[in-house]
Amino acid sequence: MIISRTPFRISFFGGGSDYPDYYLKYGGKVLGTTINKYCYLNIRKLPPFFDFKYRVVYSKLESVKNINEIIHPSVKHTLKYLKINYGVSINYDGDIPARSGLGTSSAFTVGLLNGLHALEGRMKTKMELAKEAIYIEQKLIHENVGSQDQVFAAFGGLNKIEFLENGEIIVTPIILSQDKLKKFENSIMLFYSGISRVASNIAKDQIKNLEKNKDQIDTMKSLVDEAYYILTKKNNLNEFGELLNYTWELKKSLSKKITNGTINEMYEKAKKSGAIGGKLLGAGGGGFMMFFVPEKYHEKVRNALKNYLYVPIKFEFCGSKIIFADLTS
Repeated sequence: MIISRTPFRISFFGGGSDYPDYYLKYGGKVLGTTINKYCYLNIRKLPPFFDFKYRVVYSKLESVKNINEIIHPSVKHTLKYLKINYGVSINYDGDIPARSGLGTSSAFTVGLLNGLHALEGRMKTKMELAKEAIYIEQKLIHENVGSQDQVFAAFGGLNKIEFLENGEIIVTPIILSQDKLKKFENSIMLFYSGISRVASNIAKDQIKNLEKNKDQIDTMKSLVDEAYYILTKKNNLNEFGELLNYTWELKKSLSKKITNGTINEMYEKAKKSGAIGGKLLGAGGGGFMMFFVPEKYHEKVRNALKNYLYVPIKFEFCGSKIIFADLTS
């Protein structure tokens, strides 16, 4: 039996430039962090006593005899990719609901790859896990997803990630003093809008308009280096929040599907209560809103958004890992 634990992520800057259609032409760059909310996968070989070969437990229960009968796209294509021909049981549990803008689907694929490799007695590097997950989601499942979620899930941590025109990926950890890191971490507030959405549907609209929106994406990408400079060289982190406000305005211009009345109302209430900036996480349409809020305004913002679930978070620095392994069971 193997249990993998894989973190979800918050993307601060550069989203949109991590789509292959963009970065293979112009290069991409993002800045974000993983958080202490996780995808857990319990994976084990199935004894040969059952009338099914594959058992997959998530929001649904699947018990099937043939791999092609599996509905869950990541499970089906990952098992095929790794040529798993024996019976397997896969149980999923997560700290955050799916379709919420925190990279949950990619965390699942990375965690599944990590767990299945471990079940086979292999240990892959973080980059190998990330690239395999990108290949499965983009080439096999044909999801409309970028490439940052898989990298964050595999590596963990507060990072600047560059996507080169030749397809290579460079991960640069952002090193801060303990005091500065704590101050930054304590300035981030997450609220759940209660709206679930299929990111791939919204991302499809953005990908279709990549060339049309190139100027906005170029600008959003340039903010990565500005944010990196603020974090590493400046003492006033409020400028980071101001940049978030700017990138949110740019992001909204990419597609009419990104925001809606509920999201706009949440944002305005938070700003009036002390938030300096923020953005909707993920492709848009719903999920989590993230705000940069000085600690002295936390209570005021929470009161203003009392009808929405506040989720306290800490940054995470491990990435996907195997937290239990017993190959005898």
